[in-house]
Parts: sequence; structure tokens; C-alpha cells
Amino acid sequence: MDVAEFVEALDLEGRSLAAAAAEAGPDAVVATCPDWQVRDLLRHTGMVHRWARTFVTEGHSAYRQDGGLPTLDGAELLAWFRDGHRRLVASLASAPRDVECWSFLPAPSPLAFWARRQAHETAVHRFDAQSALDGTPGTVSADFAVDGIDELLRGFHGRSRSKVRTRTPRVLRVRATDADATWTVRLSPEPPVSEREPARGPQRHDSEGNADDVRVDCEVSGPAERLYLALWNRVPFPTVTGDESLTTLWRETSGITWS
Repeated sequence: MDVAEFVEALDLEGRSLAAAAAEAGPDAVVATCPDWQVRDLLRHTGMVHRWARTFVTEGHSAYRQDGGLPTLDGAELLAWFRDGHRRLVASLASAPRDVECWSFLPAPSPLAFWARRQAHETAVHRFDAQSALDGTPGTVSADFAVDGIDELLRGFHGRSRSKVRTRTPRVLRVRATDADATWTVRLSPEPPVSEREPARGPQRHDSEGNADDVRVDCEVSGPAERLYLALWNRVPFPTVTGDESLTTLWRETSGITWS
């Protein structure tokens, strides 16, 4: 996906998040993040949008702290969120392709990083907002979900701060059933090492969890969107084969927290 596609996704996801928040109301509990009400979701995501925009528009070359959460509520909070989202979309769409600024994951360019990161940030939180309603949350395309899985596995969990670790070497395979995408995640006392390879169809496991030429202790598989949301700990894993303790480990240690 290119920058324009990510900006388009960010625009759609942010507007959908705001619409769901308006319908649910600020007091509604966010089912996927039960410690949050909708107001907390709006404050957090709106803060992240403003924080991200400053790097692109002001060209900061090093990390800068966010501006903190607002005390706004109700209609004022919703308007604040919509304004920040609109400004972020406009800034990313109009920024020079060679803009230089700080970023924290590998990407073709800083602009590509911020467009991608904010598109996925907003998509996951749109799902959160819609979980506060009784209906079925909207979907994302398989291509977008595959990109999000790649960002999470090879980006976020390729960093030294990842807590997804095992005492002895283990292998987790993530396989999308509706896209040509498979990841092998090697776990150890060190940060995970994830490699993406073309999907090779259904994997056959023996009694010890071996699959093809790679010893796989656990495989999670299913449609890319469900895997995307499951890896972000929003829904259960679609299908689990092998040692389910690795999915428990993922649930307990893979959370990405704001700091």
C-alpha cells in the first residue's frame, strides 16, 4: 500500500470512529477495552492524532512527548476529535513526500511510516468504538489487514521492548487463509524474530507440532482481518493448531501500551 492509500484509510476509519462514538455516547463501555468508556477512546486517539501530526508538520527529528489528554467531554470532545483527525488527514495528504522527521519503525520514508501507523492506529480504535454498539463492526480489506499484521509482528515486536518471549526456542506460525501471506515467529529469551513468506496452503502438523520443513509449535490461521484483530487482542484467534499455550502467552505479553 502507498501513502495515498493509507491516508484514504485513515480518513475513512476516523470518520467511522467518530460516527460510532456519537451513536454510542461518551458513557458507553468499550467492549474490547473494558477499562475504557467511549470518552477515554476519543481522548486517547485524538491525542495520538495531534501528536503524530506535529512530527510531519513541524519536522521534529527526535521523540517529543504528547500534549496530554484533554478534559473535554460530550459534544465538545467529539468535535475536538473530529478536528484533530481532519487536520492529520490534510497534513499527511499535503506533506512533501521527502519530508524528514522522527519515526520509530522501519518504513520507506517518514511520511510512509506516519501514514501507515495512523491508519492502523485508527482502524483498531474504530473497531473499539463500534464494539460499544450492538451492531457488527465494519471490516477492513485483506491487503490492509496483512499490512497491519506485518507492522505488528516485524515492526512493533521486532523491537527490544517486546515482552513476547519464551525460556526455550519456540515457533509460532501466523497464516492468512484469504491472502498470500504467512509469518514464522521465532520465540526465545530474546525479542521475537518474524519472517514473512508466501502462504503455502494448509499446514500439516505431526504429534510434536512439526509443519513441513519448519518445526512449528503452534499455528494460528484464518482470514487476514480476523488475525489482524486477534493479534491486536481484540477478538479470539480464528483457528489454533498445536500448543495453545503460545496463544495464551501472546494474549498476556503482546499488548502495546502508550508511554
